[in-house]
Amino acid sequence: MEQEKRLQINRTDFYLVSFIGASFALFSVPILINLNISPIPITFTNVIILMIFFVIFANIALGIAGLIGKYIPVIFQIAKFAAVGAFNTFLDWGVLNLLIAITGIASGMGFSLFKGISFIIAAISAYFWNKYWTFDSKKKSDKKEVGRFVIISVSGFIINVGLASLIIFLFKQTTFVTPEQLANIAAACATLASLVWNFLGYKLFVFKK
Repeated sequence: MEQEKRLQINRTDFYLVSFIGASFALFSVPILINLNISPIPITFTNVIILMIFFVIFANIALGIAGLIGKYIPVIFQIAKFAAVGAFNTFLDWGVLNLLIAITGIASGMGFSLFKGISFIIAAISAYFWNKYWTFDSKKKSDKKEVGRFVIISVSGFIINVGLASLIIFLFKQTTFVTPEQLANIAAACATLASLVWNFLGYKLFVFKK
């Protein structure tokens, strides 16, 4: 009963998902600039409009998940994990594209280094968001839990950076996309693989009840 209660939506959930929605807009700026596919000019006003849009969208989506969660509590937890996953994906890609935009490096060892930095930042963020919001863990962090998190994160790091770097290496000579676009395609494939790994690891190993 107590666990089901924790899986029901409350005001704090809306505050947190609003922060996530606003962050989407901010993280998307360097991504859209590098991909050169922005449908609108990247201006301060348009970024504010994007923030408002994502905040509204995120709240509506979470509200729907909350309604379904009254009958199937695990759906609400999955929705929170998806929101956190999306947040950290945009954080990962945002940092990666910001570093690419600053340095102009989108391949080779430089790309691998940037991908590693962006992944580590996103992984640390994922730990706290999933521990205290998605899985609502009341247990104080200890060496065992941090150790399990490190194991999952290091494995996820190898999967993420390794797969992204492999894609860059295999397709760096392609003329169908720009180096910046290829970098984001590689990041997307790596993120998908690591998200599946992280969900199973967090759910069954790190934050298991």
